[in-house]
Amino acid sequence: MIRHVVLMKLRDDADAALIFAALKDLQNHVAGILAISTGVDCSPEGLQRGHTHGFTVDFVDAAARDGYLPHPAHQKVGAMIVAACEGGVDGIVVLDWAM
Repeated sequence: MIRHVVLMKLRDDADAALIFAALKDLQNHVAGILAISTGVDCSPEGLQRGHTHGFTVDFVDAAARDGYLPHPAHQKVGAMIVAACEGGVDGIVVLDWAM
């Protein structure tokens, strides 16, 4: 399994609920997604470095993740996220790891 982790610095005027709904809908369009989890930061540690929201996508394997990246549904949601983040793509951090 591959876990895809994304941290975002959403602008104050961004519609997080709309973005989260679009993300969760990806499971209906992209094969190999096991689960999608979204949320708003609530950490008391103060180490967010401006990241306010995040999500994870769990894939059955690396091949499923690799198919998701160029998928048109992912590209559409990804563009929505970039447009909603402070600094565009500079407001996003992505990590993947195998589990």
